[in-house]
Amino acid sequence: MTDRHHLLVHGGTFAAVGDGGDISGVRGGTSPDGLFVRDARHLSRWQLTVDGAVPEALAPVADGDTARCVLVPRGGRTEPPAYTLFREQAVGDGSFIESLRVTSNRPVPTTVRLAVTADADFTDQFELRSDYRTYAKTGATRFRQVLDHGVEFTYQRGEWRSCTTVTAEPAPDGVEETGTGARRMVWTLDLEPHGTAELTLRVMARPHGDKRALRVPRSPAAVNAQLLAMEGEFVEGVAFPTGWPELAAACARGLADLASLQVPARGLDGEEVRVPAAGAPWFLTLLGRDALLTSLFALPYRPQLAAATLPALAATQATETGPESVAQPGKIVHEVRHGELAHFGQVPYGRYYGSVDATPLFLVLLGAYVEHTGDTDLARRLEPNARAAIGWMLDHGGLTSRGYLVYRADQGGLANQNWKDSPGAICSADGTRPNGPVMAAGAQGYAYDALRRTAWVARTAWNDETYAALLEQAAGDLRDRFQRDFWMPEHTFPALALDGDGRQVDALASDAGHLLWSGLLDKEYGELVGRRLTEPDFFSGWGVRTLASGQPAYHPLSYHRGSVWPHDNALITLGLARYGLHDEARTVAHALVDAATATGHRLPEVLAGYGRDTHAEPVPYPHACVRESRSAAAPLALLTAVGGA
Repeated sequence: MTDRHHLLVHGGTFAAVGDGGDISGVRGGTSPDGLFVRDARHLSRWQLTVDGAVPEALAPVADGDTARCVLVPRGGRTEPPAYTLFREQAVGDGSFIESLRVTSNRPVPTTVRLAVTADADFTDQFELRSDYRTYAKTGATRFRQVLDHGVEFTYQRGEWRSCTTVTAEPAPDGVEETGTGARRMVWTLDLEPHGTAELTLRVMARPHGDKRALRVPRSPAAVNAQLLAMEGEFVEGVAFPTGWPELAAACARGLADLASLQVPARGLDGEEVRVPAAGAPWFLTLLGRDALLTSLFALPYRPQLAAATLPALAATQATETGPESVAQPGKIVHEVRHGELAHFGQVPYGRYYGSVDATPLFLVLLGAYVEHTGDTDLARRLEPNARAAIGWMLDHGGLTSRGYLVYRADQGGLANQNWKDSPGAICSADGTRPNGPVMAAGAQGYAYDALRRTAWVARTAWNDETYAALLEQAAGDLRDRFQRDFWMPEHTFPALALDGDGRQVDALASDAGHLLWSGLLDKEYGELVGRRLTEPDFFSGWGVRTLASGQPAYHPLSYHRGSVWPHDNALITLGLARYGLHDEARTVAHALVDAATATGHRLPEVLAGYGRDTHAEPVPYPHACVRESRSAAAPLALLTAVGGA
């Protein structure tokens, strides 16, 4: 059985370690291991040996903000362990800290030779994905330098330079070469009878371009105290439902995860803000759609997330056309990356705009934030950005020319540019993919809501009645068109999308619930859709499936064609409540809370679509992000939708 990976997350830094606290430098797989900062692996090997052998995990690492394990030398029943190692690890902002305590179990003096082998390959995260791609790195060099208290690893490729510094207290007795490029720090520990020796190792990652003055915390305990303070600040003041302790626990766990998922970004005037990252391990960065939905779910409880996300996205809003990045004036960014491959243009994600829905969601959040907080100053500050976003929707987005927001597959990036962005996610009931431009249903709902909310902002904060009236007219026209073109009378349900010729893509999909959230459907249609989503082919017992079962395209272990997504269900629950379908909203909310309860009160990114009637526990999706901001915020959306019922 292979070692599991345990994630430690702190802002834009995460470490994935094995059951014994080691990092093996695995390439590929469902989860990378190592220490990662700004999309690069700053520790690719971190292996503890005692007396020349890897110790055995007596008590393996358990999930939590700090990794703790108990290790012993391997042996048999007749030879009890001569000593025990207590290992504790944590990540800070750009750092990794480990404390080791070695305790003798013998009544006589004992000598232990302890070693930690370290390496940093500085591999870009995109190289570690299981997509079989390789990237040339002409002229790249790596350096290793022995320090008085440890070792330093440096990587350089042209102007790109990153380094990782490892220091130890006490200093190692020596640093050895391993023949593979790694360095082995060695200590000889003389233990008194039943005596103890302690070591502290600190790793500082310095990514390219990061000029912040960072201090490595003194110990894992210091990091843990810092994390607990952050989590406490996020949880403090939220009124959890006393009559529904399971929902209260899911909200508390979600808020704590949101605290650890805050990553630095720059606002409109260059100020540093903290925004919700999409998720760990693969997406510990700003993704427009994810940050916007997370901020919307948390808005009634933590409006500061929206106050940071809006200016950060305004600062990265496109001002010109860029074919490789799918940029167009006024468009809101989909993904921001800081790694080497993005820097050299080998992947398009430095600032990538392959999203049809981040732009309307930006406007939805702005309107909702101003309505909730009364912060008209931010509304006026972002007025040029909001008007540019409206301009993109009407012009490049396709509302004027096609009647709908439209996207085309990006050959170098994403084939689908709505929230279901995996290849094949947008399909007919038989699995056929549409050709040419795509008009996804959910994005039209966001556009409708964006037009209405921006009209309200224009009227109340910008004092522009004429502009408000134009936007309201555009919203009304969109609603009329949509119900004419997307509605499938034979299914009493809207199509998942229209293809480039206006033909309906007829899969029955959960995106219809997003139309309830945005209010795009008439009351009669909305009630039909809401009730349909809770029928057995859609509703698994753990939530609403992304695709109703029974269709040839359905697959319970697909990413978007039959799985259950917590954030998708949160939007559906809010939509059901909006249309007065409160019993249905409670049904979905209770299912999702039960799924959270079964997984330690933490909702993953996605669950498999298997039904609760045949599987008494939710089945995990094999490649899901362990911590995901939209899923962390989903219980807050449920609380908004159904209260403590």
